[in-house]
Amino acid sequence: MTPTATPLQLTGFVLEDQDGLTLVEVCRACAAEPEMVIALVEEGLVAPSGAAPAEWRFTGVHMQRARVAVRLQKDLGVNLAGAALALQLLEELDSLRARLQLLEDSGR
Repeated sequence: MTPTATPLQLTGFVLEDQDGLTLVEVCRACAAEPEMVIALVEEGLVAPSGAAPAEWRFTGVHMQRARVAVRLQKDLGVNLAGAALALQLLEELDSLRARLQLLEDSGR
């Protein structure tokens, strides 16, 4: 008798669809200290809901922006203002790529 393989089940979630993430969860996902994420909020790079750090709730989009900003700072030594500019330019580039793809798709 040969053993039968059970099907592998993968589960996941869409990062952008997440909401209600705490400061601790964002710090863990970004491999950053709370002070770093607080500085990102103070600079306006992410805007969680809630009045104080203990009450803040982040979305998946916030977490992704924070992750990119933290990597820019750690890997490239970019300051907060530079990270904000880089994020803005990256998002604009994504938007332009999406528009270009729509134009290419409609021209077929």
